[in-house]
Amino acid sequence: MSTIGFIGLGQMGSPMALNLIKGGHTLKVFDINEEAVQHLVAQGAAAASSPADAAIDSEFVVTMLPNGTLVKNVIFGENGVASTLDKNALLIDMSTIHPLETDSLAKEMTAKGFSMMEAPVGRTSEHAVKGELLIMAGGTKEQIERAQPLFDCMGSETVDCGGVGKGIRVKIINNYMSIALNALSAEAATLTEAIGLEWETAMKVMSGTPAGKGHFTTTWPGKVLAGDLSPVFMVDLAHKDLGIALDLANQVNVPMPCGAASRELYSMTRAAGRGRQDWTAVLEHLRVTSGLEPKIQ
Repeated sequence: MSTIGFIGLGQMGSPMALNLIKGGHTLKVFDINEEAVQHLVAQGAAAASSPADAAIDSEFVVTMLPNGTLVKNVIFGENGVASTLDKNALLIDMSTIHPLETDSLAKEMTAKGFSMMEAPVGRTSEHAVKGELLIMAGGTKEQIERAQPLFDCMGSETVDCGGVGKGIRVKIINNYMSIALNALSAEAATLTEAIGLEWETAMKVMSGTPAGKGHFTTTWPGKVLAGDLSPVFMVDLAHKDLGIALDLANQVNVPMPCGAASRELYSMTRAAGRGRQDWTAVLEHLRVTSGLEPKIQ
């Protein structure tokens, strides 16, 4: 088992640290919240007086903090981790911060002769308590293999995202999609109620279509990602149906900002001459518009 300095004992960090203790690891913990520290001490951890203290004699240092500024200060600030970290130790940042901040921190750590990877987590605080988090590991194969016993205590699945900086990028994309979809789903649910539909009926229908299942695993693999834009459901028809839904929402005074923004993308795709292509062509249009190489000629 390993000696770990754990910094950041918030809603996610505290149960993650506790699961490491339950897994037999030796922890020295630090947080500005003394109550959170004492909770872990009561479970067998040692209290650190500073990030630097948490790093002394630690084989691993885990940071789980609210933002990139705090991560940088904890690592490189006064009494920071870098002042006492052994060159053979591995720092694992499990925070959700800006990917460019992760890149900068990793570059500076490497320049100073330290080893760093990132491993942000997916799922909820309930999964953190149960040790069932999704670990999005951004590091070398060797770093991930070395950290895997820790990840196994905190999560039920580890995804190798392909290198340092890739884990946080996947996390941000995942959160972007989940958060935006929450807003779009709220529009659909509100319209459902406003036009007098039963929620159970709508849920039954949409749970069996791309509306509920998502396009990553339903429409895209067999069409746009396979290089096939022959229409199963044309962009023109999708644009028409979206317009009907938006007009209906307007009639019953339901704001639909996400739907309105989506119609703009379909309008742009039609204007590019893709109206009679499959509706998954919005992906290819957006890719090309963004300067990426066309996948479909």
